Amino acid sequence: MEIKDTYKTIAKACEGELFKDRNSKFLGFAFPVVNEEQVKQHLEDLKKEHYAARHWCYAYQIGIEDTQYRANDDGEPNNSAGMPIYGQIQSFEVTNVLVVVIRYYGGVKLGVGGLINAYKTGAQFALESARIIKKTIDKQFELKFEYKNMSKVMRLLKENEAEIINQKLELNCLLEISVRKGNAQNVFGLFENFFGVKITEL
Repeated sequence: MEIKDTYKTIAKACEGELFKDRNSKFLGFAFPVVNEEQVKQHLEDLKKEHYAARHWCYAYQIGIEDTQYRANDDGEPNNSAGMPIYGQIQSFEVTNVLVVVIRYYGGVKLGVGGLINAYKTGAQFALESARIIKKTIDKQFELKFEYKNMSKVMRLLKENEAEIINQKLELNCLLEISVRKGNAQNVFGLFENFFGVKITEL
């Protein structure tokens, strides 16, 4: 069975094109985020920048293998804004992303169906304008070995496309490495059977 070791996210913050319905204007934004602090910060910044808007509805999904999400209607009728936005995050299959759709009210009520469509389209426009990138899911290990084994260790790391994140080279060497999840078991096995090298998962 193949191990899923990639995920999709967006490269950088972006703004979608404007969507209008009966004088109401909907503007979507997408941001890469990894925690709730960043979500709060982006929302605060948008509220300052678009202080004249009526609603700032949003959804986000954070995490790679254990994902968590939140959808917020910000005063619109229940499930008419946050969930349609979240639906677009799912449909683009992205994670570690926040999508905000702000509404400038145009004086005419759109009804729940109209709102669902407007927020969904606002989110879709935002994600369509984003550059979606694929990233690998990596596992980290620590290697401990004597300096004399350095060249063998380095060769194995290179052959297995392992990345060195941190190193301390003294009499004994300490390396922190990062390996794609799909290859992690293989790398662990290689070093576990390598006399003179101690490998631990971080």
